[in-house]
Amino acid sequence: MLNNLVLGAAEGGAHINTGDILFQLVVFIILLAVLRKVAWGPLMGIMKQREDHISNEINSAEESRKEAKKLLEEQRSLLKEARSEAQNLIENAKKQGELQREEIVVAARNEAERVKEAAKQEIEQQKEKAVAAIREQVAQLSVLIASKVIEKELTQADQDQLISDYIKEAGERR
Repeated sequence: MLNNLVLGAAEGGAHINTGDILFQLVVFIILLAVLRKVAWGPLMGIMKQREDHISNEINSAEESRKEAKKLLEEQRSLLKEARSEAQNLIENAKKQGELQREEIVVAARNEAERVKEAAKQEIEQQKEKAVAAIREQVAQLSVLIASKVIEKELTQADQDQLISDYIKEAGERR
């Protein structure tokens, strides 16, 4: 057929074989219809499914990103809150420790003052006992001296000697 066209064109006249053209046109249209039915429809369906799947994946990734960002912000907020709370706990512990230290110091001072007062009272009692003991000894010595003086008449020198002896004797008794 192509030979006929080429030969017909070479002989001077253009002869077109309309039967062949029409047959090829019908076969081409049938081929397009079959391709559309068999290949194009399923291919477009697969492409549409793929497009929907990719779109869903993108939307899912965007949602996941937003959720991750939200969780990150929540975690940062919680971390900031925890740090603030920890700082408050440290400050409260420091204040409590300072108060306890002051209470301990006050209690120690009060105890020291109490012990000091008790020691003063003890010293005063011991002093009073010592004074009472000295008074008793002086009274005994006075009675002894008086009895000795009454027993004998003494000269001034004898009296001085007697008083010295009794003072020495009293010193030895202590």
